[in-house]
Amino acid sequence: MKSLWFFDDVNLFKVLCPHKFKAYKGHHDFDCYKKQDYIYFEEDSANKVYLIEKGKVKIGYYNEDGNEVVKAILTRGELFGETAILGEDKRAEFAQSVDNTTSICPVGVETMHGLMRDNQTFSLKIYKLIGFKLKRLERRLQILLFKDAKTRLVEFLDELCTDYGYDCEKTGDKVIHHPYTQRDIASLIGTSRPTLNILLNELKEENVIEFGRKEIRIHKKIA
Repeated sequence: MKSLWFFDDVNLFKVLCPHKFKAYKGHHDFDCYKKQDYIYFEEDSANKVYLIEKGKVKIGYYNEDGNEVVKAILTRGELFGETAILGEDKRAEFAQSVDNTTSICPVGVETMHGLMRDNQTFSLKIYKLIGFKLKRLERRLQILLFKDAKTRLVEFLDELCTDYGYDCEKTGDKVIHHPYTQRDIASLIGTSRPTLNILLNELKEENVIEFGRKEIRIHKKIA
């Protein structure tokens, strides 16, 4: 861990002065979670914002039939629970650890508000992040509601390409190194793991992609 606390590795927080990191670190502990542990439940008090130091966290809710709906799976350096900054009193979703070694940095809402008051650039970046996440969530829900499973997969791969992809100079392919398991991807696009495997193999047979455990190689434009 770097002396200025891990926020220094996250672009969003590089705008803060180093002395603020040092001052905060002295009074701060990380929370550790095992796989399937809940960080918070629906209806819990919303008094903290959370950053992921390591591991993965699933954000979701249960519909009227009791079925789990996954909104997002977040990884290192990502922020969640941020609607508490906007005045949310109770959680409208749950947050659950996906890994056995998830480490979370909790930040009290009052502390976050203080940091935002002290640094206008930081404050603007926080609001921009919240707006971006809400826009992405709205797009994903529209895809889940109105598009078939294969189209949902194709559009998710396009999103992965934006977040984790790079160009292979030798072949011109897009190579994606991502943190998700097939179970994660199936949850995010609203399908079963067996169906996802069928769809991935269909795209492979069409010579659109090749895929492994943590890498997807896209041979041509798929969206």
